[in-house]
Amino acid sequence: MRPVNLLPPGERSGEQAPTRTGPLPYLVIGALVAVLAGVTLLVTTSNQISERKADAAQLHREDALAKARVERLSAYTQFRNLREQRVATVASLADSRFDWQRVMRELSLVLPSDVWLVSLDASASAEVSAGSGSEAGGMRGSIAGPALEISGCASGQEAVAGFVTVLKDIDGVTRVGVQSSELADKKSGAGVAPGGEGESGSGSTDCRTREFIAKFEIVVAFDAAPVSAGGSGAEVSLPNATENAESTSTEASEESGSSEGAEG
Repeated sequence: MRPVNLLPPGERSGEQAPTRTGPLPYLVIGALVAVLAGVTLLVTTSNQISERKADAAQLHREDALAKARVERLSAYTQFRNLREQRVATVASLADSRFDWQRVMRELSLVLPSDVWLVSLDASASAEVSAGSGSEAGGMRGSIAGPALEISGCASGQEAVAGFVTVLKDIDGVTRVGVQSSELADKKSGAGVAPGGEGESGSGSTDCRTREFIAKFEIVVAFDAAPVSAGGSGAEVSLPNATENAESTSTEASEESGSSEGAEG
């Protein structure tokens, strides 16, 4: 049979007696738990702040090291940029360079014996030619690329035509234009003077010392060549051209006279 305690609850003692502590212990325990949670949160937040500060300091150090390295390597960067600029400049100059030496060599090979030159102007662009004050500037102004401006004399208009034909054989020549080709004026005697001099005397540059000699101005264009804005012109003057023309004409006259004497 199960024993039953018949005493009122307030009179009971021992293990079966109910406690009368109330809610205060629970409040204390709750306060302690809240304090512990706050301390834990504060410590965790403080640790996170310390870690963030350490990371920021590390990033500042790395940034300073990177800037120092960039400053050390900036000289190499500048040198590389300078090298690229110079290579581009040299390549541009090489592409725009015109081989005048080859042209002059070929001109000397195709120059006929009955043609002699008074002046020769070689320019890489029309702007350079305009600054040189050449006589054939009218036709030269229409040529953007390199061109030759040739002035001289030939033993007749047929010789001038033959010279124009052989000029087309020079490598790179795209067109040949005749600015003028004139014989001496027989009526007025222009271009011919006694003693084989030009119309203005011993100081004249007119190479027409005989009536059959034609004075010409020719422009030779190289349109396929690259245009160089910084090109330079080279002018070649032939001061003895009049003397050579006179000697050539004298020899031709002597040969003609000797042939007539032989026939007689």
